Amino acid sequence: MSTRRDFLKTAAVGTAALGSAHIYAAEPKKITWRLQTYAGAALAEHVIKPSIDAFNKAANGQMEIQLYFADQLVPTGELFRAMQRGTIDAVQSDDDSIAAPVDVSVFGGYFPFATRYSLDVPVLFEQYGLNEIWAEAYGEVKGVTWLGAGAWDPCHFATVQPITKLADLKGKRIFTFPTAGKFLARFGVIPVTLPWEDVEVAVQTGELDGIAWSGITEDYTVGWANVTKYFLTNNISGAWIGSYFANSDKWAEVPEHLKTLFKLCMDSSNYYRQHWYWGGEAQLRVEGGKLELTSIPAEEWATVEAEALKFWDEIAKTSPRCAKVVDIFKKYNALMAKAGAPYRG
Repeated sequence: MSTRRDFLKTAAVGTAALGSAHIYAAEPKKITWRLQTYAGAALAEHVIKPSIDAFNKAANGQMEIQLYFADQLVPTGELFRAMQRGTIDAVQSDDDSIAAPVDVSVFGGYFPFATRYSLDVPVLFEQYGLNEIWAEAYGEVKGVTWLGAGAWDPCHFATVQPITKLADLKGKRIFTFPTAGKFLARFGVIPVTLPWEDVEVAVQTGELDGIAWSGITEDYTVGWANVTKYFLTNNISGAWIGSYFANSDKWAEVPEHLKTLFKLCMDSSNYYRQHWYWGGEAQLRVEGGKLELTSIPAEEWATVEAEALKFWDEIAKTSPRCAKVVDIFKKYNALMAKAGAPYRG
């Protein structure tokens, strides 16, 4: 015969079970992303890994981003399509290298002479309307959300043979970015595309004569200063423009507080690179010890800058939106020139 004590005991067990079930069901499922960067492992240690480590710590178990380096999961040139399909969840790269199917992708990476210093990039995006233009462009593409852009380093040549005049560029096989390569081809450069991790060996074997992919900070960081001998102080761009992207469905599943956290970590990475590159570019020119500095005379280099403006006008004709971006670059650089030092010297 059941007693009142038995009944209360049974009820208590049932209540506990229901409570446990309720607590278990309320536990949110941890979000896991796979993010691939354009950078190899040594470079990623600076350009993204600290911010991703910080995100994973601050997310407190609610979300984890697994970081993959250049070409680890997908070749860099296929990253955009892979992200659209959901093969990977997010990407850090320039628009140009990942073959983003938008007209403004030509401006990602090193668009020749559009920027003089790394601070130009955030100013152009935050104060001159590029944020809105990029958001509009990617809003027309299904499956991928553009999250924001930041500045990286300038674009210099690191070569096996010295470059002291424009003619020295002719016939040189150079690892560089797609749009930068198209521009440099006007001066006889032969642009070469390779997996990032193969570049150092390609220089050693003679497949490459040099690199126009970075400034001197990266040359030392990733080992390219060990296989080249000369660094050209003239550059074709003062800062690389890179962005963060995410698969749209995966981004939509992220709660607002974690979206905010991710964007704060993007800002943290953008800030770190500002001082890491700026300090490194000067210090390694003076104290690096591995690369000999060479320069093309200013009057001869001015012809390269003049050719860049022709290149701009050609790109402006490809779409009204590209024309709008080129117009912003022209107005911005004209204003900087009028402002004088330290904005333009």
